[in-house]
Amino acid sequence: MLSSRTLLLRNADRLVTMDDDGAEIEGGALLARDGWIEQVGPTCDLPDTADEVIDCGGLVVIPGLVNTHHHFFQTLTRAMAQDAELFDWLVELYPVWSNLTPEHVRVSTVTALSELALSGCTTAFDHHYFWPNGSKFEDQVQAGRKVGIRFHVSRGSMSVGRSQGGLPPDEWVEDEDAILADCTRVVSRYHDPSPGAMVQVVISPCSPFTVSPDLMRQSAALARSLGVRLHTHLAETLDEEDYCQELFGMRPMQYAETVDWMGPDVWFAHAVHVSERDIAVMAATKTGVGHCPTSNMRLASGAAPLMRYLETGVPVGLGVDGSASNDSSHMLAEARQALLAARLARALEGSKAPMLTARQALRVATRGGAEVLGRTDIGSIEAGKAADIACFRTDGLPMAGAYDPVAALVLSGPYRANRLIVHGRNVVVDGQLVGLDLEPHLEDHRRLSRLLVS
Repeated sequence: MLSSRTLLLRNADRLVTMDDDGAEIEGGALLARDGWIEQVGPTCDLPDTADEVIDCGGLVVIPGLVNTHHHFFQTLTRAMAQDAELFDWLVELYPVWSNLTPEHVRVSTVTALSELALSGCTTAFDHHYFWPNGSKFEDQVQAGRKVGIRFHVSRGSMSVGRSQGGLPPDEWVEDEDAILADCTRVVSRYHDPSPGAMVQVVISPCSPFTVSPDLMRQSAALARSLGVRLHTHLAETLDEEDYCQELFGMRPMQYAETVDWMGPDVWFAHAVHVSERDIAVMAATKTGVGHCPTSNMRLASGAAPLMRYLETGVPVGLGVDGSASNDSSHMLAEARQALLAARLARALEGSKAPMLTARQALRVATRGGAEVLGRTDIGSIEAGKAADIACFRTDGLPMAGAYDPVAALVLSGPYRANRLIVHGRNVVVDGQLVGLDLEPHLEDHRRLSRLLVS
């Protein structure tokens, strides 16, 4: 009989559970066994021994952050197309991205996951939607294992090129039957539906201006037959709204309804330009949103109605979006942007409604993201949940003078995780990645970036 392994975190300055009551425990502790939390409470109420004991004095402990939208390959092209809106930005960058190789995909995947992990992220979704020069789904899966955080991998796609009225180059598009066949293949081979899964697959056509309505419908039917989730970009810009009106005779969210893309297994990236009716439909169907405030501001796309989503019960998680439109992958920084953007929108509307609080923003970044990804096993520190934990120092320069360390995680910073634990395993210790020598990796990343851009 195999023996179990226990992990004890104790003496946390503040342990933030994100449970239904929003409990926070001074001098908090948790005990996990084989990656699953068994007990949570004051240190004096828990055992004082385990196979691994971590003293969390001087640390604030929170559930691992959950990223719901990214484009890992864009870490290779940061700070480009600096002053363009989305469509012009894409047209400028498409020729550069056409040179991606399998090595580019693998190395950028490790870079993005490393950056996320060091910001406190324990679960990440990446929306990869084209496969040039022999790159393939497996390149991401294999590379992602090097970092050690949970990885939701998209089998993304494009099927409508420029000659057919779409935006991407014709050489990027794939045959729709081939797309659906490969979706079936990768789900069968890589998707793990079990609690605690480290890899899950999401079927993710890119956007209304890159795939056909027929592929959207068939993707939805296929995903539901296979029991996996659906993701796409939607309602990001007014240009997209004009495109949908011209081609489909309706706005983006109405279009999504007509192609069977509403329901608790669906979430949209951005969802900036929506009507009250759209919000009501999303709330009624529990269709989720990957909220990307930094990218929306960087590309002058607009501000998603975060407060209306939360008020009406639309599931919302945070996404850092691509590193060419953010231009980083820092989840706590994204929570701060979400708070600031929501408060700015409130002021511009002349509203007197309550402001989005720091703890609400942190909840969107943890439990909100877990709900959007369909995960009931992560997102909070509670008995029965996976031991996905992020710890941040309270004695450093960013926390100086901060009487509320939880709010300071969002309002101050930036912060690097002091320790990151995924399913009971150390991924970051003393602010450094475990099992990955970052400097040689970054040298490879810089070399590949130079080759790509040149």
